Formats: sequence, structure tokens, C-alpha cells
Amino acid sequence: MKNSKDEMELHGAPGKAGGVYADADPVELPENAFRELAEDEHYRPMMHPARQYKEVTAYSVTMGLVLCVIFSAAAAYLGLKVGQVFEAAIPIAIIAVGLSGALRKKDALGQNVIIQSIGACSGVIVAGAIFTLPALYILQDKYPEITVSFFQIFLSSLLGGILGILFFIPFRKYFVKDMHGKYPFPEATATTQVLASGQSAGAQGGSQAKTLVIASLIGGIYDFVVETFGFWAGTLNTVVSSWGAALAEKTKLVLSCNTGAAVLGLGYIIGLRYAFIICAGSFFVWWVLIPLMGTYGNETIAAMSSQDIFSNYARMIGIGGIAMAGVIGIVKSWPIIRQAVGLAGREFKGGASAEAKPVRWQWDISMKHIVFFIAIALVAVLVFFWFGVINNWWQALVAWIVVTVIAFLFTTVAANAIAIVGSNPVSGMTLMTLIVASMVIGGVVCTALSMAGGFVTDLKVGYWLGSTPRKQEQWKFLGTLVSAATVGGVILVLNQVYGFTGENALVAPQANAMAKVIEPLMMGGETPWILYMTGVILALLLNWLGVPALAFCLGMFIPLSLNTPLLVGGAIAYFVSNSSKDKAVNDLRRDRGTLIASGLIAGGALFGVFAALTRFFGFEYQCGVSAGMLQVYGIIAYLLLIGYLWFDSCRVKKP
Repeated sequence: MKNSKDEMELHGAPGKAGGVYADADPVELPENAFRELAEDEHYRPMMHPARQYKEVTAYSVTMGLVLCVIFSAAAAYLGLKVGQVFEAAIPIAIIAVGLSGALRKKDALGQNVIIQSIGACSGVIVAGAIFTLPALYILQDKYPEITVSFFQIFLSSLLGGILGILFFIPFRKYFVKDMHGKYPFPEATATTQVLASGQSAGAQGGSQAKTLVIASLIGGIYDFVVETFGFWAGTLNTVVSSWGAALAEKTKLVLSCNTGAAVLGLGYIIGLRYAFIICAGSFFVWWVLIPLMGTYGNETIAAMSSQDIFSNYARMIGIGGIAMAGVIGIVKSWPIIRQAVGLAGREFKGGASAEAKPVRWQWDISMKHIVFFIAIALVAVLVFFWFGVINNWWQALVAWIVVTVIAFLFTTVAANAIAIVGSNPVSGMTLMTLIVASMVIGGVVCTALSMAGGFVTDLKVGYWLGSTPRKQEQWKFLGTLVSAATVGGVILVLNQVYGFTGENALVAPQANAMAKVIEPLMMGGETPWILYMTGVILALLLNWLGVPALAFCLGMFIPLSLNTPLLVGGAIAYFVSNSSKDKAVNDLRRDRGTLIASGLIAGGALFGVFAALTRFFGFEYQCGVSAGMLQVYGIIAYLLLIGYLWFDSCRVKKP
């Protein structure tokens, strides 16, 4: 017998917001998609839980794999060249919707979710690989005895990705269903809005699709113009002015704010509460720690710029804080972890009651199969470490234990980070892993955590739209395999053509940071233990004071210029949601703002790829305007963008 909740999800149930669910599939997301549910309220996705839809087809799998290869190669190159990995999920969702519309595909929504889920493997595998593995080549220039091969890169990415998938599946229900409305899920929200727009565009009216398209064009063109032509400042910075430069020189105090449309939209979806906590961490680093270090530190630190102090010293405190916040999160999540492990154990022993197949919408790969596959994957990891990396049984065994424990326990941390801010702190958590493991082993952990964090986005998208989790989970493995092979080949070729050190080499900032940390550990030298421990103590104090330590420490780790616009976007969301005395109007305005913010993120992500490709092909444009005037133009452009988000969100009226 199914439980009563599953029965309600299967057949439809009355809810406060809409009465009994209609038989026809809605063409727009339900109004309770992004908020917490009342005790007797249920969420019904766009695809009815009791019906079967086209999801895994030759078209969806083929397109997913093609986009996976293309975006893996593009993201790996651009990430190493420019220093940033663009979010692949949103551009892939846009392409999927566009293709299904052009081909006049029927029942395209379920297929588009699979395309996005497979294709999104590219972004998470690339993030895991390029943050760590190029560091081997960087160290190889100094220490020729270090060897690296395609085999190591490929298996490190593949096994890490597989572990990330398998370790996260037991936690899917908790993060995507039980915590409905409690986390902002910024990237998943934007991706879901894009995929849902394809459904509403085919319906009469299509008002949501039109709003999303307009916002995407505005955000995309805005970001493309500033990145490619530089008609205004992409980052507002007090250092540009004479008084700001003098202040920074004497006190190391600076203020900066990215003017991008995508980051502003991200702040709106995150909301004021989390945005404020994240920015509090950033302000603490930039307005307290860096001035203190620059004023009372030694001569070497005093001679550094604020950015250099942040990169070389203050950020390390954030890394320690993230690690400790992760441990705190594990302790708090222990009942959930224990429940997942207990369920797996009962199913594996055959002790679980033989219930009927669950509702399609909540149907995962069985725990018995998950345990079996985890066992095979862990054996493969141990063999890889023994024969492919370390060549010493006991050292390989110790490394294997470290990887298994960290990758599993920090899975919930990575998922929490993505659910809160949409940014996975895998590089910060992996830096701590590298203190006790080698670089390839760190690559396995980094990729596992990257996959776990990214996979929660895919499954949340599927939950909102009504896809079958089991199908997303099964085909994620194929996308991981293809992406790992592509990334391994791309890194190998890029090292041969460009290299990662020397003149005209690829930037690879995260990998250089990893190399900087691992070198003293492997070759002897000083490790900033004091800074790490300061972050650990700070996270403990924050937790004691009731402040979300992970969000605060994420702010310490992410640059100030990317945190400040989160606060701006969060403030807009707050005032839009409280702009009327009528609660119903406030809810409508908040939801419209969420749609517009999703469009800004989607447009910024897609056109960001175009801007990066433009730079790749060597296009350079100098507008010939002074830095001071660019700042003035940046303020004007940013205020216009803020005005658009504010006024267009408030245009909606009560029907």
C-alpha cells in the first residue's frame, strides 16, 4: 500500500492555493512552486505524476550527449583561458527549448529535461577537473618526476562524477521534496523557468514565456555589450577614483560591485536574508580583516594590494571556515545521513517492506542497486589509486578511505551551497582535502562534490516540472562518461599547445591556487595553518551565535565584487515583495520578479558564452573613454537595469 501522501500526489489533492488539481497539464508553473507549502498543501508539477510522458528518447539522449561534448570542450577551454566556468545548464536548457520549438516536437518538456540533465554534466565535470588536474602540469615544470596522463585525468573525472551521483541519490527526496520552498535554488529556478517557458509558449497567451524572453534578451545584450565592448564599467570600484585609491593605499579599504545582469538576477532569487549573510562574510573580510592585515601585518603584506591580501591570506580564512561549516553541516544533517544509510541497509538485506512501485514523479533507482553500484565504484577507485596513481597498497588504501569519507559526508555540504547561493565551493573544500591527499585524489573528491552539487539542480528542475528521477539518474552516468573523456582530451591538448605556466600560457587560476597549496605539502614548505584554523574557529562562533556559517564563509571565499550585487538583488526582492498592502498583489509581484530575474540569469549565461567566444577569436575593442567616465556610465547603466527589474516586477496587478 502506498502512503496517503503518495496517493494524493498520484491522483491529485486539494490545496489551499488552487482547489482540486485539474486533469489537464498546466502550461505555467504552479504559484506555490517557489514558496513553502502549508501543512495541508501539496505541490503538483507541470507533468502529472500519474501519467507517462516522453522523456528518454533517441532524440533527447542524442542531443544531450552532443551538447555535453560541445559544452565540455568549450567550458574547459574558456575556464582555463578566462578563469571562469560558465553554467552550462541554462544555455543547454535554452537550446533544448529552441530546438524542440523549431522541430515542432510534441511532449517536449520531459525530453528537454533529459537533454538538460545529460548536457549539464559538462559544467560540473569541467569544474571538478580544471580546478585541480592542470596543477599537475604546473608542478611538473618544477618537478619533472611528476607524471600525468590522459588515463589519470579521465578516470579521476569519471570516478569522481560517478561517486557524486551515487552518493547524492539517497538525499534527493530530502533536498528537492522535503525542503520545498526552504532554499532559493537560484540556478535551478532559472533553468526551470526556461524549460517551462517552452510549454507556455505553445499555449494561448504565453505571457510568462514572453516575459522570460524579453528579460533574457535585456540581460543577455546588457552583459554582452559590457563584456565585449566595455561601454561602461563591468565592475564599479572605489579604487578608480583618486580618493578611493588614496583610501585603499592607506587603509586597504575598497568597495566594488559587479554590474552584470546575471548576478543581479541571482541576488533577487537568493533573497535578502541569504544575500545579507553572504555579504556580511564578504564585508568582514574586505572591511575588517584586509585593513587589519594591511595595517598591522609585516612589510610584505603592507606592500600588497587589497586583492593580493585577499588572494594570498584572507581567503584562506574563508577556506577554513567553509571546511568547518561543512563539518557542522554534516553533524546537523546526521539524522538525514543515518536515515539514508539505514534505508539502503534495510533494502540491501531485503528487510524493507515490499511496496508497490512509487509514484513516477518520486521513483528513484532502488537503494539495493545504489549500494551495489557504490561498492563497484569504490573498488574501482581503490584499484585506480593503487595501480594508476600511488603504486603503494597502504598509501592507496589510506587515500581511498579519505576520499570515500570526504566525498560522502561533504555531499550534503555541496548540495546546501548550490541550494543557497548557486555557487559550489568545491575549490575551497578541495583545498582542505589536498592537505591530506595528492592532486589526482583531490581531483576525484573535487569532481564528486561538483557533481553532487550540480546534480541537485537537475533533480530540483525535474521535481518542479514532474520528470521521473530514476531516468535522470540513470542517464546522468552516460553524460558523465562522455564529459570526462572530452575534458581529459581537451586538457591534454591545451597543455601541449599552450601550457599552464610561462608566457602566453592559459590562466588556470584555480589550478594555480591548488598547486600553490599542494607544493609545500609535497615538497616541503609553510602551510597557512593559522589562517585555516582562524576560519575554523570563526565558523564555530557563527554557529554558536545562530548565523548560517556556510553562507557567511562562502561570502568570505567569493570576491567582494560578486557578493555586493547579491545584496542589491536581494533588497529589490524584499521591496518588491512588500510594495503593496495587499498580500495577493505582493505575491504576484514577487513571482513576476522571479521570472524576470531568471531571464536575466539565463540571458547573461547564454550571452556570456558568446562574449567569451568573441574574445577567443581575438576581438578586442577599445572605447577610448577614461576609467572615471566608465564608472559613471556603469552607475547609470546599473541603475537603469535595477529600475527595469523593479518597475517591471511591480507592473502586475491583481486580476
